[in-house]
Amino acid sequence: MDLRDEGELVRRLQERDEKAFQRCVKLYQDKVYNLVYRMLGNQAEAEDVAQEVFVTLFKCIDTFRGDSKFSTWLYRVAANHCKNRIKYLKRRAHKQTGELDDAAEAEMLGSTQGTLGEQHASPVEALEGQEIHHILQRAITKLDEEHRLLLVLRDVEEMSYEEIVQVTGLAEGTVKSRLHRARLQLKAEIARHTK
Repeated sequence: MDLRDEGELVRRLQERDEKAFQRCVKLYQDKVYNLVYRMLGNQAEAEDVAQEVFVTLFKCIDTFRGDSKFSTWLYRVAANHCKNRIKYLKRRAHKQTGELDDAAEAEMLGSTQGTLGEQHASPVEALEGQEIHHILQRAITKLDEEHRLLLVLRDVEEMSYEEIVQVTGLAEGTVKSRLHRARLQLKAEIARHTK
């Protein structure tokens, strides 16, 4: 979406145009869900939080000042919702391990059904792919929330450092150093699971 289209979308959202809101959801729902899922590691929680992000968007679009791209602002809203949900879940001593395993497994099985022949040459390769995805998601959820957010924004969502700075409010040097530590931590987590 170019900046002119984005500006028009924001203007219409600020006017509470329902069609603009529907278009916005259609354009960004997958990206928001993917970010939230990677942060929380739980499909049900991710669905709830992603929906909350769009409710917040609708309620708070007037606070968007245009200092950054709209998508960057939306990612910031999503990241803040994730941080709040992580804190909430920690306070409630929510045991995510079993749910994470079940949700990740169900999602992986669902994502390969119907596309098995397209993505994998054999069922063995499909299972190996699922296992790799499962190990990676489990390792990501072991990172602290700041590292997890930076890793997801840069390596999964492929955002620029400038966009990450706008989402997180951190200095670029801080983003780079924390991202480096996050990658090292992720590598160590993956090594633990693959031994």
